[in-house]
Amino acid sequence: MIDLKLGKLPDRTPVKLSITMTPDLQAALQDYAAAYAAAYGVKEPVSELIPAMLSAFLESDRGFARARSAVK
Repeated sequence: MIDLKLGKLPDRTPVKLSITMTPDLQAALQDYAAAYAAAYGVKEPVSELIPAMLSAFLESDRGFARARSAVK
């Protein structure tokens, strides 16, 4: 077997998820999308920003990281 530096890529099959949220949260997400557009000059739909926001949140939560690694 060839020994490559790059390991096998993880499963990248998208998973669709539907959620219900409060009107206040929806408004905050729209405001965030507007702030993102102002900061980067690119308009992105909220549906594209949410996965990145959730990933950033989970990556920054040290308590979650410790708990998750303890389970694995």
